Amino acid sequence: MADLTPTPDRPGLHVSKPSPSAPAQASAVCHCGARATAHGDDQVRRLVQGWEANHGPAHSKGGHQ
Repeated sequence: MADLTPTPDRPGLHVSKPSPSAPAQASAVCHCGARATAHGDDQVRRLVQGWEANHGPAHSKGGHQ
């Protein structure tokens, strides 16, 4: 499988949860330069919510430039 970790050259959001009992992990890199990581289901959920509200798709909806 290819490495799906976001980088400045390949911005995006990557979330993984290897098994139902394992904690989720996430990493995000936006083309605006913002980056974040999270470990644990609650932190990952907050990272995804922030990403959706402020980065990635939000940029194409008149958000940050």
